[in-house]
Amino acid sequence: MKKFKKRALQVTGALCILYLLLLIPDRNNSVIIKASETPFAWNKDSLWLQLEADFRDAAKQRKGKVDSSIQEHFALQELLYNRISSRQIESTDTNLNRLLGSFFIQAALVAARPSHLDSFIRQYNKIRGQVKLQSQHWGMGSKIVRDNIYQVLYGMRAGAEEVLLQAGNSAFAPVMPVTDEPSATASTNIFGIKVHSGDLLVSRGGAEVSALISRGNDYPGNFSHVAFIYVDEKNEPFLIEAHIERGVVISTAEQYVKDKKLRFMVLRPRADLPVMKNDPMLGQKAAKLAYEETTKRHIPYDFKMNFRDSSAMFCSEVGSYAYKKEGIRLWQAVSTISSQGVVNWLHEFGVENFVTQMPSDLEYDPQLSVVAEWCDPETLYKDHIDNAVMDVLLEEADKGRQIRYSTWQLPIVRVIKGWCVVKNYFGKPALIPEGMSATQAAKNQYFVGMYNELRVKTIQLAEQFVETNHYKPPYWQLIKLAREANSVIEKS
Repeated sequence: MKKFKKRALQVTGALCILYLLLLIPDRNNSVIIKASETPFAWNKDSLWLQLEADFRDAAKQRKGKVDSSIQEHFALQELLYNRISSRQIESTDTNLNRLLGSFFIQAALVAARPSHLDSFIRQYNKIRGQVKLQSQHWGMGSKIVRDNIYQVLYGMRAGAEEVLLQAGNSAFAPVMPVTDEPSATASTNIFGIKVHSGDLLVSRGGAEVSALISRGNDYPGNFSHVAFIYVDEKNEPFLIEAHIERGVVISTAEQYVKDKKLRFMVLRPRADLPVMKNDPMLGQKAAKLAYEETTKRHIPYDFKMNFRDSSAMFCSEVGSYAYKKEGIRLWQAVSTISSQGVVNWLHEFGVENFVTQMPSDLEYDPQLSVVAEWCDPETLYKDHIDNAVMDVLLEEADKGRQIRYSTWQLPIVRVIKGWCVVKNYFGKPALIPEGMSATQAAKNQYFVGMYNELRVKTIQLAEQFVETNHYKPPYWQLIKLAREANSVIEKS
């Protein structure tokens, strides 16, 4: 009996020592490569409120009067469009600002009169197609150019989406064709959209970290993931994509569609690019290169987001790596993350490079055409709520809020991580992804809880807004509601 007690004490003591050892914090010797830019800021709160007031007034006015105003804006936009399309312009051309101003005002009116929605969306796609075409001459390395193209393209996107959300199910087709960009490569159909081998499929996931990737950028966007499509010689489609959980993998089209997405956009290299004219099958070659590279070696997920090192890759890097090998350098203007709060939070999850390639910024690459988009009223509204929640959390990050974790639970998480390492060794996905430490996993759990708490409260306030006002809260109101929700949570 004494011998048993002695052994039990020895085992207990050893476990206590092991537990204390597992409590030792990680050393973080990584070097932060930070951008020296400044985040884009709209600073147009008074305009947003005026547009909302215009929308409410239009809903009360005679239909004929509102219809007449909408037609006046169509006429003005056509005039301005002809001015910019008839010659090569700069990003500072005043006609672009006038176009955007007219578009915003018209959006408020069309939101009240959704019978004009189809014409409004066609006008939107026509204008953004011309802006994309003009931008190939603008020099994307300039901060002024990047601000201007973002203001026009993202501003018009935001205006169009507010109209779509107010229109609701009655007039909202999930598939939006944009540009019929020619392609010589094999094709398939995803989400009801014809896509070609070599296309880049940019999407927004439903996970909490997707909102952070979309919004944690000097130019906040709506996309968090990039996949590269390859259609083989047997006309079988595959998606090459980097997942946090598994690294770079090859998915079937069915697997890609089943993976939860809030929105989806197809980008394709312009057929009139010199390299594409010289070799119309370049997209096929790049896609095949990415496919074969993935079959030859295990490519872990790149938490550092270093697009210059292909030994590990994050999602954007898969396409940019393959196209660079074939002579197209995507992200002519690299993405920058300058906000200190965003830098601090992303660094907690292992990011070291804040001059990188973010999925949302690919939309502004002048070498690419937007072929089509997919979303529906439910997922679009969820996307807007998630964005608002994340924007408010990132405001808190800039104020110094930290991502914490339970110190006492860390030893348990480290034991789980040990088991995950074994599974990863045998090529199996695990609860804690390869390349993510136990501490980072614990912080991710805290982040998810923090995010979901604010999201639930924001949704409650948004439902009250709809009940009171009889329309969905536009984005600036969602931000206000998320701030209010955050204040309530802090006081509780």
